[in-house]
Amino acid sequence: MEKSSLKLNAKEISFVGLMTAALCILGGFSVPIGPVPVSLTNFVIYVFAIVLGRKLSTLSTILYVLIGFVGLPVFSGFSGGAAKLFGPTGGYIIGFILVAYITGFASDNFIKNKIFMFLLMLLGTILLYILGTLWLSFQADMSFIKALYVGVIPFVFADLIKILVGMVIGTSIKKQLKINF
Repeated sequence: MEKSSLKLNAKEISFVGLMTAALCILGGFSVPIGPVPVSLTNFVIYVFAIVLGRKLSTLSTILYVLIGFVGLPVFSGFSGGAAKLFGPTGGYIIGFILVAYITGFASDNFIKNKIFMFLLMLLGTILLYILGTLWLSFQADMSFIKALYVGVIPFVFADLIKILVGMVIGTSIKKQLKINF
């Protein structure tokens, strides 16, 4: 009998809870440098998505977004609520789900091909940038180019470092724990 894709065992539930908790705790730490702050959220997603894979990391990230949406202070600057999700940085917050899905997919299918895994993680980050920039442009009533300069350009170098370090840490943890979800 085939296992349902929505049914989770105790180990999977525990790891989903752990990733969600890490996102809720570390996602709030940020450095405001304009309308879009520097945060650890995408780094946490890179690491855990490699460890947990597509299904569990995507579920954890969705739970994180929902927890913030209902008002718990888990987003950057320890903020939360619908206003934050629908505010200028909301597109980036929703984009984290894409990052988790694509990074988890990369881990599930290409864990031994580091270059392809890196490229997929970069693709997830680019999609995050596009979604976030479109939403920032709309919400802040600025051109797409100006939104790129405010919401992407200052973050590219740091995000590349986060991807590389996340790959090293995530693959190391996955190897040490010998887990496959």
